[in-house]
Amino acid sequence: MAIGRKNYLFAGSDRGARHAALMYSLLGTCKLHGVEPFAYLRDVIARIPEHKASKLNELLPQSLPVR
Repeated sequence: MAIGRKNYLFAGSDRGARHAALMYSLLGTCKLHGVEPFAYLRDVIARIPEHKASKLNELLPQSLPVR
C-alpha cells in the first residue's frame, strides 16, 4: 500500500489515481483468493462483451473458482 500511495502522486490526475487504486485492489483481491492476476484479467476481458451487466459480480475474483 505504501508504494501505491506514493505512486498515486504521479498518476496524472485524481481520476487516474482512482483507477490505479482500483487496479491495485482488484489484483490484490486476486492474490488473496488464489487467482493468478494476469490469467484473471485475460479471462474477464474476454468474457465482458457477452456478460450481462446485472451479473458483473460473478466476474469478481472471489466469485471465481481457485486456479
